Amino acid sequence: MRLPKLFPLVLIFLLLLPGYAATPPKELLAAGRADEAIRTLQQQVSRSASDAESFNLLCRSYFMAQEWDRGITACESARDLDPQKSLYHLWLGRIYGEKASRVSFLSAAGLAKKVRSSFERAVELDSKSWEARSDLADFYLEAPAIVGGGKDKARGQADALMSFDPAIAHWVLAKLAAKEKDSTSAESEYRAYISASHSGARAWFELAHFFFRGNRLDQMEQALGTMENSTLDHPDALMDGASLLFRSGRNFPMAARLLRRYLAAPVEEGPAFKAHDYLGQILEKQGDRHAAAEQFRAALALCHTYAPAQEHLKRVAP
Repeated sequence: MRLPKLFPLVLIFLLLLPGYAATPPKELLAAGRADEAIRTLQQQVSRSASDAESFNLLCRSYFMAQEWDRGITACESARDLDPQKSLYHLWLGRIYGEKASRVSFLSAAGLAKKVRSSFERAVELDSKSWEARSDLADFYLEAPAIVGGGKDKARGQADALMSFDPAIAHWVLAKLAAKEKDSTSAESEYRAYISASHSGARAWFELAHFFFRGNRLDQMEQALGTMENSTLDHPDALMDGASLLFRSGRNFPMAARLLRRYLAAPVEEGPAFKAHDYLGQILEKQGDRHAAAEQFRAALALCHTYAPAQEHLKRVAP
């Protein structure tokens, strides 16, 4: 079918419209294009101050770029505009948590209470959300009792998860056992997580991470090798697995392979610019400074404020 002669002119006109985005914001986030996502969403919320979804996506863009204060403002706007949306409370809790880990003890205590209330509200609004329940369980595990933490509360979330998502329930129980310094039970629960997830990549990564924390590096590497050939239920497990290999100084070729595979189809949960930065560091370790610099530049092209890539680029290409 031949297109009308005016079609190219119409397309050009649309592309020149203020705020026109050829790529939807969710796709920008999935691709790790933080700078573009922020620009696009800033334009959208400036045109419609009642667009709760755009405020939530803007919050997630700032979260990706590690701009916590701006992200909190955007997340609070999303929650206030649609307070019955579980997802908006979940992301607000997450960004409060990131901010809390970077401030003084007194400020962190106040933020921790906001984290707890946000996660608890997210669970109230969607009791079948494994993300909300697992994030709430993490809070209960890590937070002191004075701000609402408690191992029994975490176990309660695992019990609730067992009825509809046993894989995640075993994950929570594994972290609980590790917190109680019961390594035998923790490993057993991680293996139950693998079984319940049908040998999913994320479960194998979590077992590898458990071995990493216990300095069982040979077993860590073996678990990551299995992960590489497992069902890719969470693609970001590839990037996280590569980071373990890099941090432990093991099997750089496998780490580079995992990262290149991940970068072919990244997801929001593992920003692509971080994967480029990891790959650059690995290539630098392997002696290829030119290729490393290319990866650091690729990271900054997606998120120009990403400080680690800025510093690494200065080191290899002063």
